[in-house]
Amino acid sequence: MRNASYYQAAFTLRASGAARTENYERLEFLGDSILGSVISCYLFATYPKATEGFLTQMKSKIVNRKNLNQLGEKLALQQLIRNAGSQAMSENIHGNLFEALIGAIYLDLGYAVCERVILERLLPKEEIVKLEHKIASYKSLLLEWSQKNKEKIRYETNEEVLPHKQHVFRTTIWLNDQKITSATENSKKKAEEKAAQRAFYALNKNGELLGKYKAPAG
Repeated sequence: MRNASYYQAAFTLRASGAARTENYERLEFLGDSILGSVISCYLFATYPKATEGFLTQMKSKIVNRKNLNQLGEKLALQQLIRNAGSQAMSENIHGNLFEALIGAIYLDLGYAVCERVILERLLPKEEIVKLEHKIASYKSLLLEWSQKNKEKIRYETNEEVLPHKQHVFRTTIWLNDQKITSATENSKKKAEEKAAQRAFYALNKNGELLGKYKAPAG
């Protein structure tokens, strides 16, 4: 470590109503770009025979917010926040801090060292391999399946008000004119993805859908 101020900023939240101070947000922006570059280069070199579609899917699995949140939580980065206090934090704070840390490492030690830290310490190659068979989006997978098989998949999402005035979204998925599944969540996006996951397992009787996510050789 050469310049501790980068890391201090990486774990400083923006204080509302206070004078502008260095915080994690700009470093998060930088770290997002650096991480994307490192992962893209790694995947391109690791899978020389893979299609652009496979490389894009793999990158999405690695840098999506859910995975970054898990990585940041595993590293207990939230415990390093310098001015946590009682202010509310984003549900993505773990992933945000993960990217801010990468931005700080890049500014402090340069691209080559940052790349090595990412692939050897923060996101080891064995962890990347585990994501090869992980499905990033059931909704996207259903869309591909429906187009390939000339089937019509339709999502019907409605907002409902439960007791105690709680708002939820209920998504129903139709295959042609047949209802195949439904799910309820606290956001439209989550409800659709949850319903798509249930539809996936209902339709994946012969393993055809899951088989699409096997990584190519080489």
